[in-house]
Amino acid sequence: MTMNVPPTTVDVTTARAMIASDAGVLVVDVRTAAEFETAHIDGAINLPLDQVDVHLRRIVADAGGRLLLICQSGNRADKARQRLCEAGLPDTVVLSGGMNSWIASGAPVIRGRRKWSLERQVRLVAGGLVLTSIVADLWLPGARFAGALIGAGLVFASVTDTCAMGMLLSRLPYNRGRADAAEALACIAEPARPRA
Repeated sequence: MTMNVPPTTVDVTTARAMIASDAGVLVVDVRTAAEFETAHIDGAINLPLDQVDVHLRRIVADAGGRLLLICQSGNRADKARQRLCEAGLPDTVVLSGGMNSWIASGAPVIRGRRKWSLERQVRLVAGGLVLTSIVADLWLPGARFAGALIGAGLVFASVTDTCAMGMLLSRLPYNRGRADAAEALACIAEPARPRA
């Protein structure tokens, strides 16, 4: 007996076809507002991952069509898809490779003011903390252990596919931008979404 299980990810070609052929598909970008402002897909709404958690029940109750979830690389969008499916909204898919694959394929994007992605910010902060701890160890013996702690945190983040540092950085004003959860939630509740 074979079950017809819907895919959880789609490639750029399939995503573009979904968007073009079905006005009910809503592109939900779960990156930070700053990442969204840098580059996003035309017609996408921005609902950062932490807001998905906050408004999970309302999203599930109001979703009027299929959701295509997007982030920078696919990890945050997959987390959002898992939470939405567990809450009762199984008709969600993730763009495989996220905006990285969308842009690499030459698909059209709306560009705004360039800001650093959350992943890049994590690399900067983690690397800076490790470097600082090693240099500080010259004057403060034992400071290098702070670098070891950061390294252990990065290993843990990789193994568990979570990132506490990324979650903290996403709360900074730089990453908050102009995300409007109320506007995004109103778009999710629309029964039909006409495309320009």
